[in-house]
Amino acid sequence: MSQTCHSSASGAVRYDGEGATVVSGITKWLSLAAAPTFAIMALLAAVAGSGPQGSLCSATVLPLVGGMAPMYLLMSAFHAAPWLRLISERRDEISRN
Repeated sequence: MSQTCHSSASGAVRYDGEGATVVSGITKWLSLAAAPTFAIMALLAAVAGSGPQGSLCSATVLPLVGGMAPMYLLMSAFHAAPWLRLISERRDEISRN
């Protein structure tokens, strides 16, 4: 049983054969999981505070400027493309009907 690997225009790798649907489904859900995961981590980092490191690194004037919460928010924004693509596809489907 041989599988052939093809690269699509979007950069995703798809396999011919039985696992093509599984691989496509897994990659879709993994790409959708990144943004909410980072958003939750940003919320937890903001709520939990700086912890023991706060006393060591309290030189910043605005605590939200330096820390893990802003980094997680940026990571969430950078990983929002699959959600935006999904919303766009749904809007196209609705407008066609």
